[in-house]
Amino acid sequence: MRARPVILIPFIWLGLFFLAPLLIVVRLAFSESAQARPPYRPVFSWSDGFATWIDKIQAFGLDNFELLLSEPLYGDALLSSVRLAALGTALVLVLAYPIAYAIAKAPRDKRLFLLTLIVVPFWTSFLIRIYAWIALLKPEGLINHMLMQMGWIRAPLPLFGNDLAIVIGIAYSYLPFMVLPLYATLEKLDWSLEEAARDLGATRMRAFWRVTFPQTHRGIIAGILLVFVPALGEFIIPDLLGGSDTLMIGKVLWSEFFNNRDWPLAAAIAVALLIAMAVPLAILRNVETEGTR
Repeated sequence: MRARPVILIPFIWLGLFFLAPLLIVVRLAFSESAQARPPYRPVFSWSDGFATWIDKIQAFGLDNFELLLSEPLYGDALLSSVRLAALGTALVLVLAYPIAYAIAKAPRDKRLFLLTLIVVPFWTSFLIRIYAWIALLKPEGLINHMLMQMGWIRAPLPLFGNDLAIVIGIAYSYLPFMVLPLYATLEKLDWSLEEAARDLGATRMRAFWRVTFPQTHRGIIAGILLVFVPALGEFIIPDLLGGSDTLMIGKVLWSEFFNNRDWPLAAAIAVALLIAMAVPLAILRNVETEGTR
């Protein structure tokens, strides 16, 4: 009997801080935009009588979601967000795997120090770190200046204000989210299996791909989820590092909420983004389930 309150704590937490805000956003998504404070008129209200609720249900529509489907801007923004988030996640995986592998193979007394180096950037404000990349990537920035001083280029490279800058920003900002789950998986591996494969004639690379890499699929999936999901709705990185024509769903949501003050449409975008996130989560969950059979 005493264990029941302990079991209920996570469900109460999820109900208060996830389910309740989600229901508020969903309710707002089905509201109507209005010139008021706040700038929307709820379709359903507790102050309405039961008969009024029946009338509203009969006239209930999906105007905000229909606008998302009919207006190409929102579809293009979602596809662009998926593309950039996927590219950023792929780059993070390519960079993070060797780092996690090297830390896992390092002497045990040095691993904590190496992991600390990975986490150190989080001690600085996220906004300041992104502003630092502006100074690095802009045409007169440090990277172009160094390359021109060494004579490798004659004109500044277009590193800033485009999709490349966004992918670099995603890779830098979310690198620890990929390194940590990969390290947690690699650290538990039995390295004698890789040594046995090499003793049987496999090269170092073949032993890695055939023995070590398949055993880390759980860490890879966890890292992909931790990077791709927040990168899909990223706002600060595309706003600061992207160009004026950069189209990502996070920027569109912010514009609808603050510039156009169309809260119902912004909430509908948020709900659509949540559904878009649920699709890759379900796919990766299915892949993980199939891999354990």
